[in-house]
Amino acid sequence: METKDVIFELRTKNGLSQDELAEKVFVTRQAVSRWETGETVPNTETLKLLSKFFDVSINTLLGSPRKLICQCCGMPLDDSSISKEQDGAFNEEYCKWCYTEGKFTYTSLEELTDFLVEHMSSENWPPEQARAFFESQLPNLSYWKQQKK
Repeated sequence: METKDVIFELRTKNGLSQDELAEKVFVTRQAVSRWETGETVPNTETLKLLSKFFDVSINTLLGSPRKLICQCCGMPLDDSSISKEQDGAFNEEYCKWCYTEGKFTYTSLEELTDFLVEHMSSENWPPEQARAFFESQLPNLSYWKQQKK
């Protein structure tokens, strides 16, 4: 879906006119109209306001061009699982289980690996296989790379 369609859908789903949305994000009705026709795309600051107002990520507003994964546990991210900062802004780097209100849940790679193996292994994916997978993949995520420094 393109940005113009996402904004139109969010606006109409919330029962707002172009004027009402413009007022909420401090732009003109004409600006909203240009977004919805695809003439322009909101600037970065306006995307942040729209994200907060509609409670969707900037990635969603832009038509989900990137496939986001948590940079701590590797879980695919969508608007229901993306973490938020203390001010309510989305943090598109982490899931809400690894990072909540400005704080990380896991302090060591071993702690996260143990948790994932306990909850993700199954009859078809034995604990040893799950552990080997997580031990090979998790260190490649940016959170764990930063921890090594």
